Amino acid sequence: MKLIGIPLRRPGFNEITASTVMGVGLWLAIVGAMHYFHAELDRADAGALLLVVLWGSVCARVGIHIGQGHRHLAANLLVSAALLGVYQAAWALAVGS
Repeated sequence: MKLIGIPLRRPGFNEITASTVMGVGLWLAIVGAMHYFHAELDRADAGALLLVVLWGSVCARVGIHIGQGHRHLAANLLVSAALLGVYQAAWALAVGS
C-alpha cells in the first residue's frame, strides 16, 4: 500500500508495542515537564498531544520517516491533521452532549 507515493510496510506486533510504549513514555515526560514548568495543559490538549506523539512513534515503523524528504513530512502532517480532526470532533460530541 502507498500513501502519497510512499510505500508503507506492515509492522509486527512487537514493533507496534515497542513504539507505543516509547510514545507513552515520551508523552509522560512532556506532560511532566509541562507540569514542572507550570504550563497549563487541560485534558483535551493532553489527549491531542498523546495522539500526535503516538503517531510520531508509530509512523517510523510504518515506513514514514520525516527526515527522508518532503513527501514523508507531508504524509506525517496529513495523518496528524486527520487524527486531530477526528479527535476534535469526538471531543466536541462528548462535551456537547
